[in-house]
Amino acid sequence: MVARQSPQTDLHKANLNRTTYNILFTLILPLIILRLLWRAIRAPAYARRWAERFGFVTLTAQEQVVRGQWLWIHAVSVGESIAAAPLIRKLRAEHPELPIVVTTMTPTGSERVRDMFGSDVCHVYAPYDHPLAVQRFLATFRPQLLVIMETELWPNIIHYSKVSGAKVLIANARLSEKSARGYEKFSKLGKPMLAEIDCIAVQAHNDAERFRRLGVTDEQLQITGSIKFEMDLPDSLEEKTRELRALIGSDRPVWIAASTRAVTPQDEEEKVLAAFKRALQQIPDLLLILVPRHPERFRAVAKLCADRGLTVVKRSDKTEVSVLTNVLLGDSMGEMLAYFSVSDIAFVGGSLVNTGCHNVLEPAALGLPVFVGPSQFNFQTICEQLEEAGALRTVADEEALAEAVISAVGDSELRARMGAAGRRLIAENRGALDRTYAIVMNMSNHS
Repeated sequence: MVARQSPQTDLHKANLNRTTYNILFTLILPLIILRLLWRAIRAPAYARRWAERFGFVTLTAQEQVVRGQWLWIHAVSVGESIAAAPLIRKLRAEHPELPIVVTTMTPTGSERVRDMFGSDVCHVYAPYDHPLAVQRFLATFRPQLLVIMETELWPNIIHYSKVSGAKVLIANARLSEKSARGYEKFSKLGKPMLAEIDCIAVQAHNDAERFRRLGVTDEQLQITGSIKFEMDLPDSLEEKTRELRALIGSDRPVWIAASTRAVTPQDEEEKVLAAFKRALQQIPDLLLILVPRHPERFRAVAKLCADRGLTVVKRSDKTEVSVLTNVLLGDSMGEMLAYFSVSDIAFVGGSLVNTGCHNVLEPAALGLPVFVGPSQFNFQTICEQLEEAGALRTVADEEALAEAVISAVGDSELRARMGAAGRRLIAENRGALDRTYAIVMNMSNHS
């Protein structure tokens, strides 16, 4: 018979594993800073507001009054910020007195939060997962509840939030098979971390099963669906769409490749442009709207298009797109929905390279046929649902993407059928926002 370990022994091991993690994190911190400097060369926004990343935040006198009442929502980057937006809007509408601090890790995420909410929320960069940085941040805000969007799990952020008295909720949680295997490899650190989480609100049953494999209890789990299905199109979209339509005209087919990524050894734009040039042989007047994921790559992608013999117009130049223009480079921020609105077909990037694809729901909500590559782990469940409904198709490579585009451009009934299927699926899956909001209220002091 194997003797069970005492809770004191488990606690000791958890503390030892966390200490080891903290030592390693401290040792690699100089490398993290060097990486930040390197990224700042390509994107100057990374050179700003470093103090926040180490937990140094200065609050206004008004903000200091509400210490201990803050709701902390952590959204890593743009995708998580978009997912958090419906929840934040509902919280602001129902409880305008509730102070909300939203943290992100990237400048693009920061810019998106400020564009969406302005001064309605307090926004700062999240502290690095070092004990001193995390404790400094928590001492400033003293949040009553930490809501982590999706599955951005950091041991110290979770542990010290609990120590400070905050409850911890993982909202809109997803866990791909790949991520689950990763957590299993580091179960000595991951299992105690997961045990400290009060509630994990997962998108689907398969996500719940993967969390159970990692030791999460049924009491911690709730299945809410995905908040990303709760899409409210902004009032400004119609005006932006008219502006873009006037720019590109309305008498030619338009294909958008959205959120394309740079990955060694071959950037995704190279694959998209190869597919585009092949499609041009069949559809000479096809226009490609190409929107790289990261702003620091706009210039390089424009050069890549020119090197491939394609005529490029940058959105930032506000130049009219002529019949000779092959590519409109979407080098602007906050206009993705408008780009989708003037397109006939959408390819969502991050999927022909192994970065897990980006938001497939935005083009589906606007009634576009959606094509993605095989790497879908960031939106695995949603991609499966859209594909089963007939709104999305997976393409294996750039050759298959070219064939899919050629087929869709030539078949208006196919485009209409796929677009209607996407809109129908989104309408059927609404409700996750209300369920998540109810959990937040139950866990906060405003219930």
